[in-house]
Amino acid sequence: MSIVKWSLTAAALFMFGASLASAQTSFDINLGFGTAWDSANSGGIDNATSVNAFGSCTPNSTDTNCESLPKLDGFFLGFGGDLMLYKHLGVGFEANLQPSRETYGPLASRQAFYDVNGIYAPISTKRVSLQLEGGVGGARTSFAYTESGCVGTAVCSTTTEPVGNASHFQVHVGVGVQIFLTTHIFVRPEFDFHYVPNLTNQFGSDAVPEAMVWLGYSFGER
Repeated sequence: MSIVKWSLTAAALFMFGASLASAQTSFDINLGFGTAWDSANSGGIDNATSVNAFGSCTPNSTDTNCESLPKLDGFFLGFGGDLMLYKHLGVGFEANLQPSRETYGPLASRQAFYDVNGIYAPISTKRVSLQLEGGVGGARTSFAYTESGCVGTAVCSTTTEPVGNASHFQVHVGVGVQIFLTTHIFVRPEFDFHYVPNLTNQFGSDAVPEAMVWLGYSFGER
């Protein structure tokens, strides 16, 4: 899903949250910044000059067109919303993605995680809340190929075309400390863990740790 679509979703959540301002529940909207990391897959991909273009290959072999695969890291942007139905219990949604494509052998890739969670807050005061969450969702690795060409020496262009994606089920758990800077504005450092079966098709492990800092606004009562 594009950043524009996530922005529209965040705007809709904001309007929904405003309607809950006078209710007994608490609704939060969140914007997050951080990173996720995974080791590199040991395989490789042949570049476009190979007779096996974009096929799998073994790095450091006799195939000089074979390019190694990267590890997962880099900047992630997050969007989310939490609805606390009770003082200590609630539900939430998170989506974290790389806003820019990363190099993936001869291709470019973008990683995204999204999940729906149950939330338990064993500590919940006016100024701070400890939140434990767990749920399920999906992980998506999308791929694109960038090609440059020129007509003569005066007109050159670069195009990026999607070439496919890989989607997987995931299990998510996380822990965060939500600190209120004002009555409604908060910051929440959070550590997450994604378990994504078959992610080893793209990276080195099915286990993906993640560290985020969320900024948010809370509607309603706590």
